[in-house]
Amino acid sequence: MPYHLADTAWSPRRVLGKRTAHCLEGAIFAAAALRVLGFPPLLLDLEAVQDTDHVLAVFRLRGHWGAIAKSNFSGLRYREPIYQSLRELVMSYFEGYVNLRGDRTLRAFSRPVNLARFDRTHAGWMTSADDLWFIPMHLVGIPHTRLVTRAMARRLSRVDRRSLAAGLVGYREH
Repeated sequence: MPYHLADTAWSPRRVLGKRTAHCLEGAIFAAAALRVLGFPPLLLDLEAVQDTDHVLAVFRLRGHWGAIAKSNFSGLRYREPIYQSLRELVMSYFEGYVNLRGDRTLRAFSRPVNLARFDRTHAGWMTSADDLWFIPMHLVGIPHTRLVTRAMARRLSRVDRRSLAAGLVGYREH
């Protein structure tokens, strides 16, 4: 599915109908698909500075974490289930998480949120025709764990031109 830039929070049903998704919608879609396959529908929020946040559908297989994600940046997508901890999984996104100036912007991550928590209050979230704004509102409001200290963040170097260009392979502005 192609990536689209929009201020939307489509349900998996709407994503299927429109045949496009952005990061949040792709993660919600992946969480619903994982649920159908017998996994809990878990989302994890990556928090950034001077950049947009990123949402992952995370799953655990044989004790190891993996992730499914949709992104405009090539390095912020799928991760094999090989990571022993969520922090280790999140750190695998650090190098590729850059803004268009080449700044490394990833700063924190949330705990996994099981979307089954919304089954009672928002039954049918997977098949709804409505936007699912309650999901990003919940993700933004929960505590996040810092990845780097302020001193570390001040010392971070920008990525080089070639690395930035590699991350932008397939990047779409519209």
